[in-house]
Amino acid sequence: MRDPVARMRVAISVTAILMATLPAVPASADGAPLHTFHCLFGCPVGAPSNDDLIVREIYTLSSNPITKLADWVAYRVTPDTIGPSQDRIWSADPWLATEETLKPSDYDGASAARNVDRGHQAPLAAFSGTPFWLETDVLSNITPQSSALNQGAWRKLEAQETALAKSANIGVYVLTGPLFDRVMAPLPAGPSLQRVPSGYWKVIATEDGRMTAFVFDQQTPANADYCAMRVTLQTVTIRSRLVLFPGPNTSAWRPLDAALSCDDPAPPEQPGEVIGTRSAP
Repeated sequence: MRDPVARMRVAISVTAILMATLPAVPASADGAPLHTFHCLFGCPVGAPSNDDLIVREIYTLSSNPITKLADWVAYRVTPDTIGPSQDRIWSADPWLATEETLKPSDYDGASAARNVDRGHQAPLAAFSGTPFWLETDVLSNITPQSSALNQGAWRKLEAQETALAKSANIGVYVLTGPLFDRVMAPLPAGPSLQRVPSGYWKVIATEDGRMTAFVFDQQTPANADYCAMRVTLQTVTIRSRLVLFPGPNTSAWRPLDAALSCDDPAPPEQPGEVIGTRSAP
């Protein structure tokens, strides 16, 4: 049982705060504002009150002690953060209690039994140009993600994030997290109550007011086109149960589709999803 004072513990890196060069935006932690440059127009609001809000140099995340996964992860890719590939060195999150996070052995046998990878939320490639790339391998930033999705459409969209940051020489802001729309088979060696996501959402935005949102199912085929997974921000808001951009000036988004190599109109959303209105360019 955690100390009540630590019930909503906030792990904050002083370096991360000092690195902020863009206008700071508040998130809420124990009622106090938290400023992080990973979030554009404010960090997501609506995660469970017992989540642990963790700010590291290259991402901010809200870790759920029940699912032992992050309800959301926010990160900012720039040309300077991108670098060559690095090794994967998995580790439990040292800032979380043992019973609140997964450890490397919890993934034992998962690849063979479930065809899942350790899927990054804040991607390794986007931050291998920084001294902090090992933080992407901390398991609070990882989820059990199907190999087909992780190595297919998800990886291709991550590559578009880095390509946009480099080609336009801008910061690319990303919010992402899991969906639990249906019960999935658990990790064979995982702890009780830990859950495997049924899918994922991702929202990519730029400071000039462009944004595109995506939803991926865990069963997405390896050859799927990530552009076919586009949805409205309203859909992500309802399915994630989060207000993703709580700050001002977020009512007139323009599409980021073309900059992510999605030149065709967004496909119609599936029945049962809420379809909003996309802003005109």
